[in-house]
Amino acid sequence: MSWLHSLIALNPPLALAILALVSVQVMKFGLTMIVHRRIDFQRLTGTGGMSSSHAASVSALATTVGLQEGWNSPIFGVAAFFSLIVMYDAAGIRRAAGRQARVLNRMIDDLKAHHVIGGERLIELLGHTPLEVFTGTAYGIALAMVLHG
Repeated sequence: MSWLHSLIALNPPLALAILALVSVQVMKFGLTMIVHRRIDFQRLTGTGGMSSSHAASVSALATTVGLQEGWNSPIFGVAAFFSLIVMYDAAGIRRAAGRQARVLNRMIDDLKAHHVIGGERLIELLGHTPLEVFTGTAYGIALAMVLHG
């Protein structure tokens, strides 16, 4: 574990943000293996699902900046605002895009049943529910609080 602390010491905000992102993606991969009894490498790099790795990474980033630079520092303000935008995008815009992809895929499936048409399916799991964003945020904050130091 000393290698982890050495990595974090180089640039704590960056290291903890990356650690949060990677660890959530690995957890999603493991959870898919356990629940669905299959290996899905898309869960390592794909978007959507429990928890939000985007929310985890930006909340770890902002928390670490706050701990390191102070909660009143301008750089914490930038990191916190950036985090809010990313989380809003994950739960709002990307979630809506995923819903639209689901509808379009159904329409394409219906058309393919009656006509000869081409086209590939759209990715539907793009965004997050508010709960997925909340759990990702809580994980990122907890990770930063425990490992910063």
